Amino acid sequence: MGLSFTPEMQVTLPDYLTGTNRFQNINKMITFNASWRKVAYEHLKKLLKYMRDIGASDMDIGGPGTNNRVWFRLYGKKAPVDDLPIYNNDEVAAILLSVLSDDQKVTLFKNKNVDFSLGIVLEHGERPNRFRGDIYYESNVLVSNFRRINQDLFKMENLGFPEVIINRFNLLYEKAGLILITGITGSGKSCTLDSIVDLNNHNNNAHIIIIGNPIEFVHQSDKCIIRHREIGEDVLSFQEGTIQSLRQDPDIIVVGEMRDAETIATVLEATDSGHKCFTTLHTSSAIDSIHRIIAEFPPVEQDRVRNRLADTLKVIISQKLVPDRMGKLTLAKEILSVNSSVQAAIRNSNINEIYQMINEGKKQGMVTMEQDLFNLYKNNVITKAIAMNFSNNKKRMMQLMTYT
Repeated sequence: MGLSFTPEMQVTLPDYLTGTNRFQNINKMITFNASWRKVAYEHLKKLLKYMRDIGASDMDIGGPGTNNRVWFRLYGKKAPVDDLPIYNNDEVAAILLSVLSDDQKVTLFKNKNVDFSLGIVLEHGERPNRFRGDIYYESNVLVSNFRRINQDLFKMENLGFPEVIINRFNLLYEKAGLILITGITGSGKSCTLDSIVDLNNHNNNAHIIIIGNPIEFVHQSDKCIIRHREIGEDVLSFQEGTIQSLRQDPDIIVVGEMRDAETIATVLEATDSGHKCFTTLHTSSAIDSIHRIIAEFPPVEQDRVRNRLADTLKVIISQKLVPDRMGKLTLAKEILSVNSSVQAAIRNSNINEIYQMINEGKKQGMVTMEQDLFNLYKNNVITKAIAMNFSNNKKRMMQLMTYT
């Protein structure tokens, strides 16, 4: 057993108690016994420190799916670690409850899920390390995923974006418009967004409002005032946060994710009113992103949305983290830089023509996912198999491999 107080705790827990009732009893025990809570909390700190030290992106703990072991995702691969303690379900509950506030516990027991951000000092003298946590129920026991937030930002010039695209990110060169960062979960969207915020923070005198669920990286204001507003803590929703931000004199609004038509409409309104907006979508290509935004609305509204999108959209970055030859991950990306031809294609519902525009738009900083993967393969960063597996257009990828 992993926790020193486990025998005493389990003696006082009736066998018939299950689910939320059992968790609430465990919570009472660690609330009224401060030493128990400290022990549980210190175990979590050690696990998170281990996660940080090995460079893992995610940690999973609890539930029958883990076989009572702690699992980590390292360079895209998730596996258990043998030399860490084994925790039973009650111990996991105590560990997870030790880090939640009273309000977060109410949310967890009501919704059977709670998202939160966590800033925690792992070693004396360090600044707090930040993690994103999600605690939920599996088979009527508490389980969790923790994602590590990088403490050090990637500099924009190290991410491989052309200068002409970096300039479109920069408030100095473009004061308004919508920029989308897209990709599946774990594709590095948040890191790219934070690098863009950092670029503007050190180069422009401005006001940046970040609306996140949860807030991940916390920026220190330099030339910019940077406000961090967390869903559930500071504001009720992405839509509400965006609407409220219009009355808060921002230059840049960062919306963590566009999840529904209401939020999309509000972000388009914010860009219409002369603001620069950055946000994310869970889509795998620039064309999919445009289709997704339009399809969120009823058919009678789609022409209007198409015209607004054509007017406001500036750049779409669609990115993936792909395994390299060293067993680590490298960034592959598709870049659409909106020009008059792209605007016309969006307005006229000729969206599928945009792929060819990206394919031929190198001088404007554009690149297809297939071209970028091919360049990584040609430079011996990734294998041919990886390039094929991660391409969106397998036929085009094969053509590049065959004829170039």
